Amino acid sequence: MKRTSRISLVLIVSLSLLVACSNEKDKPSASSEPHSQHASTGAEDIREETGKLDVLPAFLTDKPKEIQEIYQAAAKNKELLEKIPCYCGCGESVNHKNNYDCFVHENKNGGSIVWDDHGTKCDVCLQIAAQSVKDFNEGMSIKEIREKIDNMYQEGYANPTPTPQI
Repeated sequence: MKRTSRISLVLIVSLSLLVACSNEKDKPSASSEPHSQHASTGAEDIREETGKLDVLPAFLTDKPKEIQEIYQAAAKNKELLEKIPCYCGCGESVNHKNNYDCFVHENKNGGSIVWDDHGTKCDVCLQIAAQSVKDFNEGMSIKEIREKIDNMYQEGYANPTPTPQI
């Protein structure tokens, strides 16, 4: 139980930092642009395979600890994030089907995982994953989380990924 509480606390802090950093309305940045404008194809995304879920890819080494923790939480919450859409435009730009795809390209037999650096370049991807995992750890159902995310991102964001309804 302590581990779940610690993960929830880390995700809350991470989400707060990401939201605070991304809400600077007077300072447009590359990460605040619609995602489809700065990642039109998957060719720019780095993919790296590690032997297991607990081993993060090298492309995260120079990223903030909060991003590394969101990646780890995303990978451990596949069942949840495969049911949550992403609203950054990646459904159209890189053919993602859900928020999980922003972090993990493929889960292979034997437990190895092919990571995708797409989420490192997008505050929307990170915020959706962090909020979803936080809410799930606090007891919300996947359906409730899906409704919350859909409501939060229905205006002012790109079209959602083609994630089937729950």
